[in-house]
Formats: sequence, C-alpha cells, structure tokens
Amino acid sequence: MFDFLEGYDVLGAFWMTVKLTALSAVGSLVWGTLLAGMRVSPVPLMRGFATAYVNIVRNIPLTVIILFSSLGLADVFGMTLGAEDFKVQGFRLAVLGLVGYTAAFVCEAIRSGINTVPMGQAEAARAIGLSFTQTLTLIVLPQAFRSVIGPLANVLIALTKNTTVAAAIGVAEAAYLMKTMIENEAQTLLIGAVFAFGFVVLTLPTGLFLGWLSKRLAVKR
Repeated sequence: MFDFLEGYDVLGAFWMTVKLTALSAVGSLVWGTLLAGMRVSPVPLMRGFATAYVNIVRNIPLTVIILFSSLGLADVFGMTLGAEDFKVQGFRLAVLGLVGYTAAFVCEAIRSGINTVPMGQAEAARAIGLSFTQTLTLIVLPQAFRSVIGPLANVLIALTKNTTVAAAIGVAEAAYLMKTMIENEAQTLLIGAVFAFGFVVLTLPTGLFLGWLSKRLAVKR
C-alpha cells in the first residue's frame, strides 16, 4: 500500500521541518522577549517601535514575509547570511522570516504574562533600588514565563505548521516533498494522510507535554 514512498526521503523532509521549527522557536523566543520588554519599557521610543513592529508584522501574511526574505533580502540586497550554497541560504532565510513573524506572537503572549504579575511587586523592586531592567529580568519575567507556557505552546504548534510556507522558497521540508510526491504519484489521498500523520506526531506530544508543564509550573496566587 505504501510502495509509493520508496525513493523519497520522507524522514529527511520531516527532519528539515524539525530543524526549521527548533531554530525558529529559539530565535522567536529571544526576539519576542526583547520586544515584550520594549513594549512595557518606560522609554517612549522603544514602546513605539515594539508596538509598531508587532501590529505591522501580525497583519502581513507569512508567505509575503518568507518571499521578501528570499527575493528582497537575498536577491535585491545581497544578504546571504554567510551561506555559499543555495539550499543553505534558503534555509537560513526561511528561519529569519519565521523568527521575524513568530516573534510578534511570542511578544504578545509574554506581555499578557507580564500583565498578570501584581504591580506591587514591581513597585517593591523599584523601592529597594532595582532598575527597570533588573526588575523585569529578576522579578517580572520569571513569573510571566510560568504563566504563559500554554499560550507559548500554541505559538510553537502554529510555528511547526507554518514551516510549510518555507517550501515557497525551495526549502526541502515536508510540504515541499509532499508537493513533489503529489505531482509524481497517483496516491494523493495516501500521501496527504502520511504527511498529516507526520505533523500530528510532531505537534501532539509537544502540546501535551507543554500543557502538563503549564499546570505543573503555574504561579499560585
């Protein structure tokens, strides 16, 4: 029944999806956290930049951002991110686009967690002489992260599925291989079922684990 899989590196394609997800998730968490810090910053310029970034990026389709990463940054501005090979360049540009897009959603998730921390704790921190950065990193963010594990899990699952857009610039991940197989084989339904099952295997355990972790680390108020 599954003879049509012979000659195709399905596991390799899903491994590419995993690498895209993992690198993009780390980058999005770092950039999204910085954006969240800027959104609650007392500096108007930083607040304005972060607010504009989040509102603009969230309203641009991911496909446009990925294509801009390839056609705009690489072809127009010559940004190759240090890659000499075309495939490596496409992979790195796809990660950059996914990070830029997903960070906006990570920012909003973390900002919602920051809003759950009682104001009295930040005021007490400032009263003992801590700066804004110290208050944010030592007092606020640790509690905020614990309260938004669930929302961040949803962002991670969405990111896993969004990696399929990288096929638009030739990154050989799961959706790219699925498109190739559908063009070459007659088993359209089975091919779709195989790749749907693959994404369920990637996302379901992640959601269950992070859901359990969210309950385990929930801040008791």
